[in-house]
Amino acid sequence: MALIMFVIFLVLVFFGVPISFALGISSIFTLLTIGGYPIAIVAQRMFTAVDSFPLMAIPFFMLAGLLMDRGGITKRIIDFSLGIVGNIRGALAHVVAVTAVIMGGISGSGVANTAAIGSIMIPEMKKRGYDLSFSAALVACAGSIGLIIPPSIAMIIYGVSAQVSIGDLFMGGIIPGFLIGIGLMILSYFIARKKNYPVEQRVGMKEIMRRLKRSIWALFMPIIIIVGIRMGVFTPTEGGCVAAVYALFVGVVIHRDIKAPQIMRIFGEAVIITASISFLIATSSLFSWILTAEQIPQMITRLFLSLTDNKYVMLLLVNLLLIIVGMFIDSGPAIILLAPILVPVASAMGINLVQFGVMMVINLTTGLLTPPVGTALFVASNISGVSIGKLSLALIKFLLVMYGVLLLTAYVPFLTTWAIPN
Repeated sequence: MALIMFVIFLVLVFFGVPISFALGISSIFTLLTIGGYPIAIVAQRMFTAVDSFPLMAIPFFMLAGLLMDRGGITKRIIDFSLGIVGNIRGALAHVVAVTAVIMGGISGSGVANTAAIGSIMIPEMKKRGYDLSFSAALVACAGSIGLIIPPSIAMIIYGVSAQVSIGDLFMGGIIPGFLIGIGLMILSYFIARKKNYPVEQRVGMKEIMRRLKRSIWALFMPIIIIVGIRMGVFTPTEGGCVAAVYALFVGVVIHRDIKAPQIMRIFGEAVIITASISFLIATSSLFSWILTAEQIPQMITRLFLSLTDNKYVMLLLVNLLLIIVGMFIDSGPAIILLAPILVPVASAMGINLVQFGVMMVINLTTGLLTPPVGTALFVASNISGVSIGKLSLALIKFLLVMYGVLLLTAYVPFLTTWAIPN
């Protein structure tokens, strides 16, 4: 039954049916025509999937990200970042990396980061003589950090799917996210020296402090969320609510960039995005339930364990699988589909599930940058006008940075667990 469901799913995806509908149609068809299950099981499983308190964090963090973006936060953070790194060769490239790390602590979405940063930075970099392919590739790769730096929507989905602490996952994403940002800056510096990209005008300490003051409210948001969750002041879901209220207060009262008519439009956007994510979670959960009923996770676990009993080799095999899957399925549905299958494998091997979850998220994040379904890739291409083929080639060197951090995450547990092994 599971094999037929997979075949139907792949056929639907091949013909361009959205992932959420492909998952739902293949699952329902299989249940009703082959499995012999009552139709009520479909509604029951889909409702159960979204009837989750931790998943309520997603709409709140999504709303917070939209409010901060519409409130002019992106421009303020870019100005502050420019003040810090403006005197380095290829300054605007470094601004992209620094801004992406900061924005990652606000939006939780790689695609949203790419769109927000790219719409401002790509035209500016073009005006200053930066190669357009380089600029678009850097923005796409840096923007994807939004899925890794907390609060991360992908980590919330994994935490719910694998029954792992979302707070621990948020902490686990901090060091890898910063390492990717630093790696992008180092690579950009060498490229900037080779191509003689410009240095921006040095900004004095007084101006830096002025820009810091303008962006301080945005910089405080991720700190409030992480500290609040880790100290037990609120749960991740309550943290999302705090973030949304905080973002609304900053946009309306402090910066006054969000006017009353805009508020309903922003809420409407958040509702639409949340609805699409919730539907995806519901259909993915139905698909995963059928796989579990058919004991596919147990079969996969036995298969992996029969290949090797070395956890380091196992991590390599899992990463290769995730890289391939990430090219065809977005991170959300991929996590919902694969977590129930791969988490038992990781548990059997004694791999820390927080480390494993962060590794999964970083790996599937690279799928945002690879065709045929790389959403951040397409966003950067649309903004810059660079063809997908040319942009994909320019992305290779930046992807190597992400793969390097991925390997560190897989084989150095301290980076995600913050615990020094005995």
